[in-house]
Amino acid sequence: MPITPATATHNPSNGTADAILLELVDEDGVTIGTAEKLAAHQPPGQLHRAFSVFLFDEYGRLLLQQRALGKYHSPGVWSNTCCGHPYPGEAPFAAAARRTFEELGASPSLLAEAGTVRYNHPDPESGLVEQEYNHLFVGMVQAVLRPDPEEVASTAFVTPPELTERHAKDTFSSWFMTVLDAARPAIRELTGTSAGW
Repeated sequence: MPITPATATHNPSNGTADAILLELVDEDGVTIGTAEKLAAHQPPGQLHRAFSVFLFDEYGRLLLQQRALGKYHSPGVWSNTCCGHPYPGEAPFAAAARRTFEELGASPSLLAEAGTVRYNHPDPESGLVEQEYNHLFVGMVQAVLRPDPEEVASTAFVTPPELTERHAKDTFSSWFMTVLDAARPAIRELTGTSAGW
């Protein structure tokens, strides 16, 4: 993991077991404080900074991940390529690249900002709440995936029709369609109109 001022205090090799802190923000995305990760997701939820990544292969297929069954929040559901939270003081772009590698064992060959979206999505299973100011990123992946089994149960590359079919029969994260729809303009710019996104 690249060591930056933000990640240095969260590096497992430094021998500390600090609580994971999230950056709390106002409605404009301005940092106003921090909160422990689980506390920030307790109802009604505290608005915090997050990111969502959408990576595509050379055929314009979207890489989905199924969240590991052991995750405390939304276990076993399908979602976008990668999502998470920057450490306090960590740039969202750096966090997105870092977590993509940590979860999938592959770095994006291209990663670009795709705007932001703000939402409030309760998770019906856990009772936790996603109150997020979410930074969106789109890009390409060309490396062989080596998913961390503690983070990812499965992966799949899908076309738009395959996603529609899978979305109808499988359980997806509560935030998935919100972030996908918000990222669509950037996705179309990346993949071209022929990909169908």
